[in-house]
Amino acid sequence: MADLWLEGLRPVPYMTDLEMKAQNGQRQSLRVVPQDRPLLPCFSPPLSHSDVCFVVGQERQEVFAHRCLLACRCNFFQRLLGPKLGPGMPSPVVLSTVPAEAFLAVLEFLYTNSVRLHRHSVLEVLTAAVEYGLEELRELCLGFVLKVLDVELVCEALQVAVTFGLGPLQERCIAFIEAHSQEALRTRGFLELSAPALLPLLRSDKLCVDEAELVLAARSWARVGAAVLERPVAEVAAPVVRELRLALLAPAELSALEEQNQREPLIPVEQIVEAWKCHALRRGDAARGAPCRRRRGTLPREHHCFLDLPFK
Repeated sequence: MADLWLEGLRPVPYMTDLEMKAQNGQRQSLRVVPQDRPLLPCFSPPLSHSDVCFVVGQERQEVFAHRCLLACRCNFFQRLLGPKLGPGMPSPVVLSTVPAEAFLAVLEFLYTNSVRLHRHSVLEVLTAAVEYGLEELRELCLGFVLKVLDVELVCEALQVAVTFGLGPLQERCIAFIEAHSQEALRTRGFLELSAPALLPLLRSDKLCVDEAELVLAARSWARVGAAVLERPVAEVAAPVVRELRLALLAPAELSALEEQNQREPLIPVEQIVEAWKCHALRRGDAARGAPCRRRRGTLPREHHCFLDLPFK
């Protein structure tokens, strides 16, 4: 399991999994070997003199902490907790949307200015850091994500980047998917992308995947969204399918797609008509532009010689 101990007050040396593998030939992992690793406080059972209890996550885990420390370190907690009223322990503060592991990482950072990050939960910690306004923790998480980014993590990271407007992370994720398109399209994370997160991928000329495979991936994505949202497939797909470049498909492929589209609507009929128009004209402005421009992974077809082929 990849993990990393990051200290906010001073940098800690660490090695990427490839560097570790090259050094000792062992299983890929992320490690750090701090000289004096800080002690992680225990937040359950109650800490000495703790005066606030959180009920966290779906598991409703009880987490105890100190109101004064949290309020001094984080404006979010200062507003959430407010002034303490009366003696004794107040009613628990319920935070059901944040996973317990991520919340404990946030408290660890607030208490020690250090955090131990894990590949499987770093995006949840990043989300909490953004929502709580913890910029230093956010930067530590971003750096860690970029170090461990792989096919299984990249779509989930892209979704977080789009949701919170993390531009540099979004750019890195898109570049990674462009280089590993076929593998990324088969992940669960791809199927769970929102339409705003999927759009920049479908607009990219640099995807290393053929258009026929991209159409199949878009259909699978729309089916999952339709099942979750209980809406028609075509309605879920509407914000993104315009970015599919149907004119790149051969006539036989386009005919097969049209037949399938009649059985299970996905693509507007007029978009398919536009693709047939490109095949019919084979010249002039109607056969040029983004819908007719091949991607990096587009497989050659006979009719491509009439389209706007130069990769841009």
